[in-house]
Parts: sequence; structure tokens; C-alpha cells
Amino acid sequence: MQLQLKKPIIFFDLETTGLNITQDRIVEVSIIKVMPNGEEIRRTRRVNPEMHIPEEATATHHITDEDVKDEPTFKQIAKSLAQLFVGCDIAGFNSNRFDIPMLDQEFQRANVDFDFSNARFVDVQTIFHKKEPRNLVAAYKFYCGKDLTEAHSANADTEATYEVLKAQLDRYEDLPAEIEKLAEFSSQHRNVDFMGRLIYDDKNREIVNFGKYKGQVAQDVLARDPSYYTWIMNGDFTKNTKDCFTRIRLRMKK
Repeated sequence: MQLQLKKPIIFFDLETTGLNITQDRIVEVSIIKVMPNGEEIRRTRRVNPEMHIPEEATATHHITDEDVKDEPTFKQIAKSLAQLFVGCDIAGFNSNRFDIPMLDQEFQRANVDFDFSNARFVDVQTIFHKKEPRNLVAAYKFYCGKDLTEAHSANADTEATYEVLKAQLDRYEDLPAEIEKLAEFSSQHRNVDFMGRLIYDDKNREIVNFGKYKGQVAQDVLARDPSYYTWIMNGDFTKNTKDCFTRIRLRMKK
């Protein structure tokens, strides 16, 4: 079954210096832009992260400092990369929890104000975990009958993610091909921020989703404990998460 597209959708994967959204950097980005007419546009670019790539990261994706020393920095490619995403829905594997927040953080660091709010996010990992809980290598073997021999290469992972979703659509008759419904199915929560530190409840209230105030209404927490906002602003949280808390706080003052 083919995807039913009303606008382009980008499948993408990042390789990075580590898993810390606020401190680590992108070293490779790969995309497949699928157009409503079926055209597929592929791009892969390595990036100089302007920091040492730890050996444990290199052991995973096999990209070294030497490999990227002459590549452009993210800031140098940020505007052109953002243009590729304009007007598109976005898909990936664990992308809602990692790749999208990481990309957003890098865009903000490069002073590129990219608006993700009009995109619908399809996380193929969430679909997989709801249907057959495992990882991308297992998903590729299970759905496509092939071994992912170059796992943790951004290009191979992106290609595999796209193939897995198409195979999922063929396998599950109840899985919708419309992006709106896929995005809803592949979301774990209704996130306020990309990282899911805040989520909406059934009354559309922002709920703290971590730490000592988990499960409590964020506005009530900020009213009861004003120092909590200062702790968030000074903490190791993404700018996107901080902005969401700030919007709640400003709304309280009206």
C-alpha cells in the first residue's frame, strides 16, 4: 500500500556526537523527501560538529573527526536544510523523542527560526512498538525480510525506515495510509514540547511529565512553586521546552 499524501513528507535520520539533546551535535543528516506524485528526493550530508566525536559514538556510526573535518558546520547548511522541510510532514524512527528535538535545537543554535507547528509527525518506531515491540534492525528483518547490514549509517537507517513503513502499511489492514491518522497513531502522548516534558491531558491542560511534579498541572505548579520556573530556565533542558514553560508563565500574568 502506498502512502496517501496531501503534501510532501520527509523521512530523516541523524547521526550525532551523543544522545544529549542540548549538548551534542549532528555529524550526519540523511533525508528522503516523498512528493504527493510519488517522486522521491534523497540527500545525505555529513556535518562538522565543531567538537570531538567521542569514541563510543564513532563505534556506533563509524564517523570520525577526520571524516568530518572538511565538512560544513550545521550553521552553514541550516537555512538550505530548513528549506527542504518547509511545507512537509516529518517521519523517522524514534524521531519524536530524539531526531526532531535534536534538529530543532540545532536550528535554534544556528539562529534559523523553523516552525514545526504545521507538520504532522509520523514515528515509525512507535508504530512498530505498538505492533511488534523491537528496534529498527529487527523491524527491517521482520517487515522486509532483509538484514540491515549498515545499521547506524544515516543513509541506511533512513532507507530502512521508509521501507519499514511501506511494509507496515501492506501488513496491517487497519493501519491508515493518511498522514494525519498515521501521525496520531504513532504518537505516544499529545506533547506540548518536543521532548514530552509537558503533555496535554484530556482537558487540553499542560501537564508536567517528569520529576517530582509529574502528573500535575503545569500552571498550578508554577503558581505554587515560582522557583520551579527558575530551575527549568537554568536546567539542562532544550530551548523548546523552556519556551513552552515560558508561554504558560506569561499566560498566567494576563
